[in-house]
Amino acid sequence: MKVAGDWIETPATQAVCAMLNDAGHQALFVGGCIRNALLREPVSDIDIATDALPERVIELAENAGLKPVPTGLKHGTVTVVADHIPHEITTFRKDVETHGRHAVVAFSDDIIDDARRRDFTMNALYAKADGTLVDPLGGMDDLHARRVRFIDDAGQRIREDYLRILRFFRFHAWYGDPLEGLDAEGLEAIAAHVDGLASLSRERIGAEIVKLLAAPDPAMSVAAMRHAGVMRAVLPGADDRYLAPLVHIESDFGIAAEPLRRLACLGGEDPVEPLRLSNTQARQLDLLRNEISSTKGAAELGYRYGVKSGLDILILRSALLEQRHDPESAQILEKGASSHFPIRAADLMPDYSGPALGARLKELEQRWIASDFSLTKEELVRL
Repeated sequence: MKVAGDWIETPATQAVCAMLNDAGHQALFVGGCIRNALLREPVSDIDIATDALPERVIELAENAGLKPVPTGLKHGTVTVVADHIPHEITTFRKDVETHGRHAVVAFSDDIIDDARRRDFTMNALYAKADGTLVDPLGGMDDLHARRVRFIDDAGQRIREDYLRILRFFRFHAWYGDPLEGLDAEGLEAIAAHVDGLASLSRERIGAEIVKLLAAPDPAMSVAAMRHAGVMRAVLPGADDRYLAPLVHIESDFGIAAEPLRRLACLGGEDPVEPLRLSNTQARQLDLLRNEISSTKGAAELGYRYGVKSGLDILILRSALLEQRHDPESAQILEKGASSHFPIRAADLMPDYSGPALGARLKELEQRWIASDFSLTKEELVRL
């Protein structure tokens, strides 16, 4: 079987493979680029596994006129840049000892060693420079079935890095079959190791949750997380009952997936600190959570927060309140977003000052919004 795609035929990428092959070393594409190519998903990163040691990779790249960057020498990784395309080349490795993220590894010349230390069978697929598939662990069967399955012993894979619990559900959301894609043995091992999530940094957990919620339809994956006890561990108090309706509304009206909107839909305790979101993400999430229950109409939401945030709030309300989403709301939001309150503080002085000035401005602004932005400056001043 052959792996195909423009990315694999690119002259720069073929030159990197030839650099290794011509020197008698193996050059095998591995991981996400193979998985995505076989699923006909976009390929963004090119990873190459080799039996050449990192120092040898650097030497060969320099001799070939390519740019080697020692991005992770102690882990066996060198990034070789060819025609502005980065190729992450990593020497075959095998685990000697595992302590979560701090595994002791040794370089190897055996592809089986390298495959067995990866997380899921669908990520242990390789291909030669000509696209010939190499499947040392039978991962192709799982990929065809869109089944996310840990390599060998699921519990051992999880203990090597507890983030793999969240990756399991993220990969299911993106690549798995909604109903059959969750391996039963994997779910059982996850339920038994949920406490290990407490050892992870909040940044890593937050990044993984955001990636999961960015999937086209993560509802089944999030439901499985709840059943396995994972939701309770990372998002206390969260409730996923409204996630599927939200995704349905997004799909019906062609609204792009937005992780923060979906995170707001889950509710529960404030997730900003547990997930260590950025300041920008935290502000946006607070806005969505606070405005779900407000009485502001579409026009006012557009005026105050812009079209995107206003639309997020409206479809969240539709999902949580089980209301029909108005497809014309986007036009109303746009009208509000393009409207500008015609009154300034100076227009009301010296008749008003201090707190009275602020209160009057607020009052007139609300009347202007209620008039559908039709009241003019002169009309407002006379009120």
